[in-house]
Amino acid sequence: MNAFGKKYRVSIFGESHGELIGVVLDGVPAGLEISEQDFETDILRRKSGAKGTTPRIEADKPEIVSGVYEGHTTGAPLTIIFRNGNTRSADYGLFAAMPRPGHADLTAALKWDDCQDPRGGGHFSGRLTLPIVAAGVVAKKILEDATILDETPVTSVTARIVELGGTPVGDPASPQVAAMLDAAIREGDSLGAVVECVVPDIDPGYGEPFWDSVESVVAHAVFAIPGVRGIEFGDGFAAARMKGSEHNDPIGPDLRPTKNGAGGVNGGITNGAPIAFKVAFKPTSSIRKAQTTYNFETGEMDLLEVPGRHDVCFALRTPVVVEAMTAIALADLVLLK
Repeated sequence: MNAFGKKYRVSIFGESHGELIGVVLDGVPAGLEISEQDFETDILRRKSGAKGTTPRIEADKPEIVSGVYEGHTTGAPLTIIFRNGNTRSADYGLFAAMPRPGHADLTAALKWDDCQDPRGGGHFSGRLTLPIVAAGVVAKKILEDATILDETPVTSVTARIVELGGTPVGDPASPQVAAMLDAAIREGDSLGAVVECVVPDIDPGYGEPFWDSVESVVAHAVFAIPGVRGIEFGDGFAAARMKGSEHNDPIGPDLRPTKNGAGGVNGGITNGAPIAFKVAFKPTSSIRKAQTTYNFETGEMDLLEVPGRHDVCFALRTPVVVEAMTAIALADLVLLK
């Protein structure tokens, strides 16, 4: 399904090369100040054009078509659309005969009896993270607006790349990263990355045990981002190699943990420490480097060199998407409390 959330409900629609893509947000509180300009900063952070990203550049202009009147949300469903313009659908004609390794070309065809839109990856494309970013902008506003919630539970959600191609990095714009991207470009290959996300100032008491634990809800949202391969909170997998005395977070006199091995959550509920987790993104699947895969037309294994415009490391554009998914999940939990 294409919807997430109970109180703050997010539904995305559209295809990569269709006329438009968009999002419908239900449960947005009335009275929230919002304009199309509010989306510009986060949309620009996701935008392509930098080294290592796809040369497909779209206008990415948000159009609010419902749910806002005279600069404020009305309480009715809020709908935002983005029109597609810079498309080259012919690049995708080959993939009916030779589905791309690592992509949804084959699984989509099997699930939907070849009725799917294959252009640009259709509904499976990373292009659909744009309306998710828009939903995240609204979610951040909900979390920051004390007049609506009678409190300010979250003032910031921040994410950054901490590892690229297996190498720790501090600045994605550094010469070190540029050299790694150049090497992958020369080889016709791609790189993965790890993104760290932190919510530094959330109060204790949000979330539920078991099914709606903070980790469960955030992980559900984050795993919906195309290309995510793993998520770990706090010490994460390293906790399995620790002793309890190393992993446990002692409680201080302010009733908050004095360290953060748990990543800000105990028993599925925020404990007053920052929510902290890392997300692993796979390398881009569409690569120029030849791969041996099955050709459905010839009935034989064949070499595939993927044409078209693709990111060398799509994860470079994902920190703002991780922030958006986190804000969406937390807005839903906060509004449910």
